Amino acid sequence: MLNQNEFRFVLSGGGTGGHIFPAIAIAQALLKINPQAKILFVGALGKMEMERVPAQGFEIIGIPISGFQRRISIKNIKLPFLLLYSLWKCRNILQHFKPHAAIGTGGYASGPLLFVASLKNIPVYIQEQNAFPGLTNKILAKRAYRIYTGFSGMDNFFKADKILHAGNPVRQELEHCIVSKPEAYAHFNFNPQLKTLLVLGGSLGAQPINAAIEQGYKTLLEHNIQIIWQTGSRHFDALKTKVTSHVQLHLQPFLTRMDYAYCIADLVISRAGASSLSELICLLKPSVLIPSPYVAEDHQTKNAQALADVGAAVLMPESHVSVRLLSTILDVMQNDAQREAFRTAMHPLQHPDAAKVIAQDIFKTLQTST
Repeated sequence: MLNQNEFRFVLSGGGTGGHIFPAIAIAQALLKINPQAKILFVGALGKMEMERVPAQGFEIIGIPISGFQRRISIKNIKLPFLLLYSLWKCRNILQHFKPHAAIGTGGYASGPLLFVASLKNIPVYIQEQNAFPGLTNKILAKRAYRIYTGFSGMDNFFKADKILHAGNPVRQELEHCIVSKPEAYAHFNFNPQLKTLLVLGGSLGAQPINAAIEQGYKTLLEHNIQIIWQTGSRHFDALKTKVTSHVQLHLQPFLTRMDYAYCIADLVISRAGASSLSELICLLKPSVLIPSPYVAEDHQTKNAQALADVGAAVLMPESHVSVRLLSTILDVMQNDAQREAFRTAMHPLQHPDAAKVIAQDIFKTLQTST
């Protein structure tokens, strides 16, 4: 049986925060169980994981993989060659690092890494965040030793004996959020007597959400609603020139202290990526969910529907945002009973310590299989 001090883990998850944050959370949980374990990440060159992972203290190696462009693009011609080179590079990484397990949370780089790992008989673990799995995970599922799911009912897509429904890991600073409300209000220079709206459009931003808030933010301020508005990096510069500064408005491209933002948020406007929903559920935050219609298999709508069906959130199609979002925000903000009902409905959906459960299972299965 292998000594836990000898364990080495290679992880891959990237492209968006929804893949990166669960991978980081699992890595942190592995180290919490065994601080001597060795961790290495593999990411896609030019993607956000190449910055976010090192910022959390982990080493990452980039491979030149990218996704298929749905429109006509020269990049699609290059893709087969990039894939072959990425497979070769993953082979070299695995030969040098010699991991005992490969863990993937989705994203461009996880496909080549986990495929090569399976060819080398390295145990493969998949964490699927969404209610409808991505193509990469569906392909890799046959090669996986264990599949950790964020939603129940995933035996429609994966073999039941491989599934462990552990919930979705959330960022360590949010999983056991202990910041005080006075501290959080002070961070934003906000008034504790007023309600606070948190607007999120994903790590890159969502233009329809930003446009609706730009159109209605003055009305919200007139109703004494404070706004924490994460615009996304793509939209910040343009919005900064259009939006009038106000003591009750905090405008940023990316929020570095999400714990503070969530702490004082009475209502959250958000896309419906699995990681975002997991954070909302973990912290019992009422929300209006606006699924992105541009994601594979429309999986964000399926994610949001899982909450809306049990009365845990408002689901609003993106096509309705320009007409309905402002009035919905005002209605929910003024209805304390509705927000409390959302919180109550989220309780059964909570999976505390999801990253810890996953990490413990990985160690357990590796110990019993070696």
